[in-house]
Amino acid sequence: MISALSQLQRLTHYNYSTYDFHNIDFRLYFAYYEGCMSAASFNLAPPVSPWLEMGAYEALWSEVGAWFKSLAEKFQAHPGALPSDFIPEKDAYDFSKRTWDILKKGGVRRFGVRVHGSGEYPARLRVAEYPVEVIYYQGWWNLIEARSVAVVGTRQPSDSGRQMAELIARGLVEDKYTIVSGLARGIDTVAHETAIKLKAPTIAVIGTPLSHCYPKENCELQRKIAEEYLLISQVPVCRYVDQNFKLNSRFFPERNITMSALTDATVIVEAGDTSGTLIQARAALKQGRPLFIMENCFNQPGVKWPNSYLEKGAIRVKNYDEIRSHLAKLSRNPGPAAGN
Repeated sequence: MISALSQLQRLTHYNYSTYDFHNIDFRLYFAYYEGCMSAASFNLAPPVSPWLEMGAYEALWSEVGAWFKSLAEKFQAHPGALPSDFIPEKDAYDFSKRTWDILKKGGVRRFGVRVHGSGEYPARLRVAEYPVEVIYYQGWWNLIEARSVAVVGTRQPSDSGRQMAELIARGLVEDKYTIVSGLARGIDTVAHETAIKLKAPTIAVIGTPLSHCYPKENCELQRKIAEEYLLISQVPVCRYVDQNFKLNSRFFPERNITMSALTDATVIVEAGDTSGTLIQARAALKQGRPLFIMENCFNQPGVKWPNSYLEKGAIRVKNYDEIRSHLAKLSRNPGPAAGN
C-alpha cells in the first residue's frame, strides 16, 4: 500500500503547485492528512482524495457515449470502485486542473466535492435509478441533512400558481422543512425567493456546472444561494464546456431525478403535459418518495397528466394543511433513504 505520507505529498504537491492558495480550503488538506495518518496507523485503505476523484470522474465523462446510465452501470459492475480506478492518475489530475480552471473562469472561488465512497456523500442519492458518483457544491453542506421538500413546477405559472407556490413554501418553512428547487424561472424561483424572504434555508439543484447559470435573470439568486445556503450540481464541468451547447439541455431533466432523491417529498404546484417537472414526478414515485399534486393541476384545461399520476400513487392535495398531514405520517413512517 502507498504510504500515508506519500499519499498526502502526492495530493498536496499537485494542488499547491497548481491552484491559487487563496482559493483553497485548507481544511480539506488537514482532513485528508488526518485520514491518511489514521489509515496508516490501523493499516486501512487511505481516504478518498476529492481532487483525484473529481478529475477521474471528469475524465470518464470525456469518453465517447458517456452518460448517467452508462457510468452508473460501470460502477454497478464494479462495487466499491472509485473513478480513479478506471483512469490513469496523470489524466485524472490533468482533468482536475482543467476543471478548476473552468470553474475559476466562471467566477467560482470556493467549492466542494462529494464522492460516493466517502463519508459525506449523501446515501439517499443511491435510490436514483442511475446515481451519480460525484457531486459539486457551494455553500453550507450541512443543509443536506435537514428535512427537505422539493417545490417545483412550470416556468410560466399563472398568478394563482405563483400564489400557491408561495403559500406552500411558507407552510414548509413554518414546519422547519428546507425548501429545495431547481432555480428555474417560474415556480422554482418563487419557492427559493420565498424561503430567502423568510430567512429560511433553501437548496438549489441546478442543471449546469457551478460556473454557469440559467436562466440569466437568476444569476444573482444563484450567487446568493451559493454564498448563504446550498447550491448543488451534478453536471460534469469539462463535458458541459466541450460538447455542442445544444446538447447541454439534457442535463436539466437529470437534475430533477437527483432532486427527488435528495428530498423527503416533491410538491408539483402547476405544470403542463410537456413540463420537465414530470420527470421528477416519475422519479419520485419510482424512488418511493411521496409526490403531491396540487388541486389546480387537475383543473387546468386540457391537461391530462395529473390523473395518470394519481393512478400511479401520487397524492392529490388542495392546500398546505393537507400536505402537512401527509408529511406528519411520513415522519412517523419514513420511506427509503438509501439504496445499496
